[in-house]
Amino acid sequence: MYLSHDAQQALLEYLKARSFYRAKRLFLVDKGRCKGNPISVRGIQKRMEHYARQAGLKVCCQQLRHTMATQLLNADADLVTIQDLLGHSRIKTTQRYCQVSNLKVQRDYQNAIGKVMQRHAL
Repeated sequence: MYLSHDAQQALLEYLKARSFYRAKRLFLVDKGRCKGNPISVRGIQKRMEHYARQAGLKVCCQQLRHTMATQLLNADADLVTIQDLLGHSRIKTTQRYCQVSNLKVQRDYQNAIGKVMQRHAL
């Protein structure tokens, strides 16, 4: 698992504060009849929607995946690496996530045209 220092610190604080110390799963349901059970993927999506509404934002888990993939691509991460991080079995699926920004296109063009100009320099 890949975690930034900030994410690691936040996770440690969460683990200290949560009420179920011995649970083997990381994120647990906090209330209701499922209290103490691992939270489902749908449960995470619902929480995300709830907090986004509270903050007045229009965001969902899918948008975060798209953003992460696009940011990694723009930082010159290999498409196969992005595929692995997203858990895709087909590269075509990953390509749909990676909305190439003008910044990357511009950078790729400048690099390529620079090589062309060097080859044809007198």
